[in-house]
Amino acid sequence: MTETGQTRIQNRFQACAREGRAALVTFVTAGDPDFETSSAILNALPAAGADVIELGVPFTDPMADGIPVQLAGQRALKGGQTLRKTLAMVESFRKAGHDTPIVLMGYYNPIYVYGVEAFLADARRVGIDGLIVVDLPPEEDEELCLPALKAGVSFIRLATPTTDDKRLPKVLQNTSGFVYYVSVTGVTGGAIADYGAVGEAVARIKRHTDLPVAVGFGVKTAQDAIQIAGSADGVVVGSALVERVRLSLDAEGKATEKTVSAVTSLVRELAEGVRSVAKAA
Repeated sequence: MTETGQTRIQNRFQACAREGRAALVTFVTAGDPDFETSSAILNALPAAGADVIELGVPFTDPMADGIPVQLAGQRALKGGQTLRKTLAMVESFRKAGHDTPIVLMGYYNPIYVYGVEAFLADARRVGIDGLIVVDLPPEEDEELCLPALKAGVSFIRLATPTTDDKRLPKVLQNTSGFVYYVSVTGVTGGAIADYGAVGEAVARIKRHTDLPVAVGFGVKTAQDAIQIAGSADGVVVGSALVERVRLSLDAEGKATEKTVSAVTSLVRELAEGVRSVAKAA
């Protein structure tokens, strides 16, 4: 692999910027509702318009996930999904020729149990580009963040409406790839109340960093994506996509012939919306 995860993410955001638009960042949960269907969804996302893919690692005790993502994680765990299987999914994705950046998003416990050194070696080998680990604050950077950066894997940090200018430099200190701005106070899936405030927050963060700023937690429709795309470098959509999975399942919670297309049809709508907004220079 000629690119590290850090440069692949950087190159993708730069390519979107050259096109004068925000990047579309899509989140799905690995193994939801089963390994085969989830792999099919993952492989279909690039052609549907995803510029960056966040792949959720299911965990028994999520603390930042709203109900849709919690349920997706439960479905995946019930189907036997593990961190090792998630890495295997990404490995197959890379072997299929996809170069879309992939960021694993989840919690530290599965990585800790796996072993940080072994995990980073395997993550780098299969083609993981970045990590979002929501329960590791900057004060714990030596646990995973700094080893990940040394291994060539980006460590992406969350900033929130309550991250003030005093706290922000600490949050950004070892962040790489992009900054993920959480647009609402609370868990995933909430509604964005004030798009203007989101734009102001993005501008404030960008005064502290040259990294791209992507906005998530509350983007559900193409119209939401259009509203955010004018001010942010990236638009993140997750809960709406995992809800598409849930609504496509049969009465027993199994995948149907509509499951993959239910997700990709929304991604296409979102991608069209994002691409329709010319970003200000």
